[in-house]
Amino acid sequence: MRCVGGLREFSRQCIREQGTRSLAKRKLTTIFCADAQSYGKMMAHDEARTLERLQRYRAIMDGCFAKRDGRKVNTWGDALIGEFSSVVEAVRCAVEVQEAINAENRALPPEEQMWFRIGINLGDVLEDNGDIYGDGVNMAARLESLAEPGGILVSESVYNFTHKQLAIGFDFAGEQVAKANEDPVKGYHVRMGENRKRSQQEEPLISQSAAGFVSADDSGFTRGGEPAGFLRRWLRKAEAFLDWFPHQERPVRVSVAMIGFFLAINVLFTGIADPWFIFPSLPFAVHLWLYFRKKRRKSAASEETVE
Repeated sequence: MRCVGGLREFSRQCIREQGTRSLAKRKLTTIFCADAQSYGKMMAHDEARTLERLQRYRAIMDGCFAKRDGRKVNTWGDALIGEFSSVVEAVRCAVEVQEAINAENRALPPEEQMWFRIGINLGDVLEDNGDIYGDGVNMAARLESLAEPGGILVSESVYNFTHKQLAIGFDFAGEQVAKANEDPVKGYHVRMGENRKRSQQEEPLISQSAAGFVSADDSGFTRGGEPAGFLRRWLRKAEAFLDWFPHQERPVRVSVAMIGFFLAINVLFTGIADPWFIFPSLPFAVHLWLYFRKKRRKSAASEETVE
């Protein structure tokens, strides 16, 4: 009888565990992670005032979440994790949160200022009883740890979906490592404050800077017949390259620099019509191809392990 009773109890437990597991489901969502800088130090200095300030800023976040249809998933200490069905609304919410918090911070003495870092990622997660888990969440947390105090760092997937939808600017942050033995994280800083105003004026400024040597007629073409936006696009590509290059590992920088060196010699001495630089550059190009191919395979293997 004891065996029968034990088996029945074991069966009930298995059914309960199976039912619990069936509640977990995968979904694509936008993960929002926020964390306060030097929170432990502030608590050690003045617990009551720090907690009051944290509650005040949490209330600001709650209001912005409600406005942008976000959901606060969980909080622990000074950290917060939320999710949004819209990646555009997630970035808008983050900007509104940081602008509101930063405005209040500027009215406080330095020792009472509480600056938050925010990381946003669009990824696949596992939802269970309202909580979310998985590599998509981990990526958002890593982006948050790399963000500047008072700033926002978004993943490449978030940037791809939002940079044409929002009237704000992004700066490529390159590939950075949050912790040792982790793969680099590619991210983009969201421009805040004066940098945000600069991004709204960026296109006219670029056009004005190019006006000294390129002029467009009424049809929108330059004297040479090329579209006026051609130079603007190349200036942006050059700026993106200059942001990307310093953050690469040394072997990548060396290979890219050597290819650029051979190209420059080719253009200066024989002209681009005779592209002989391809041959001495080929070993360096193969090295870059193998490097990034290995990196993609490693990333794909880690994703399969998580799943």
